[in-house]
Amino acid sequence: MPRENQSHITEFLLLGLTSDPKQQVWLFACFLAMYLVNVTGNSVIIAAIRGDARLHTPMYFFLANLSLVDICFTTVIVPRMLVSMLTQRRTVLFAPCLTQMYFFVAFGITDSFLLAAMAIDRYMAICNPLNYTMAMSPKRCLLLVMASWVVSHLHSLTHTGLMARLSFCGTNVIHHFFCDVQPLLTLSCSETYVNELLAFTEGSFVIMSPFIFIIVSYVYITRAVLRVPSGKGRYKVFSTCGSHLTIVALFYGTIISVYIRPSSTYSVTKDRVVTVIYTVVTPMLNPFIYSLRNSDMKQALKKLVRRGE
Repeated sequence: MPRENQSHITEFLLLGLTSDPKQQVWLFACFLAMYLVNVTGNSVIIAAIRGDARLHTPMYFFLANLSLVDICFTTVIVPRMLVSMLTQRRTVLFAPCLTQMYFFVAFGITDSFLLAAMAIDRYMAICNPLNYTMAMSPKRCLLLVMASWVVSHLHSLTHTGLMARLSFCGTNVIHHFFCDVQPLLTLSCSETYVNELLAFTEGSFVIMSPFIFIIVSYVYITRAVLRVPSGKGRYKVFSTCGSHLTIVALFYGTIISVYIRPSSTYSVTKDRVVTVIYTVVTPMLNPFIYSLRNSDMKQALKKLVRRGE
């Protein structure tokens, strides 16, 4: 493909979730409400953890970082979508489109690594409590978080660099509400074999390796819990993992169905619905999942409310 043909497309047209003005009104209200709940809820979780010395533990350190990433993850997508609904301007230039894709991929992968770090923390606390303090020292926890950010951004940078090399000289219509990897690949008139190979191999690795860590950790945790003699004791030990397991199920159940497959199987309607779940709904639910099932978090939230009165 001659390089001069690449100039035919300088911007993309994002179709969004619907073109019906009536549907856009309630969708705007719905997404605005979910975004505000997400930002407020996750910010409150971060403030509660920072303000309560009892929560200065590895588990809550990872949770605070997860809440921060969830805010960033949704902010990459929702505000621009809301502006588009208000102004009816759906076009996005090539560079901003790639920038949105870069941060979306980076924050999504960071989420998965932080969930894996939280699983490792629960494994050490339940299966190896005598070495827990040393194994999950503040320095090591910080290194785990830093590694999550660095690996995620390197992965995203690779994806974005390869995407920038592609030619887009046909239709510029993206059947999605933001610039994602798979919809962009379907528009390219270049050979996308390398991009798809990277998405399926290295992409599968950065998504599935944390998931495998989580599964293995919980296999050992389950074995340890089953050795507890009393049913009440087993429930108490395993209840500390319930919130984490719920979030893992929501996050990986949707993201694997979208990304661990060839772009030729991309489905516009189905994948947009699934994407809304893990980009908007799950980050919004995380604060409630952790606060409603956690007595320490409830006390920290009450303390935060009393301090603000």
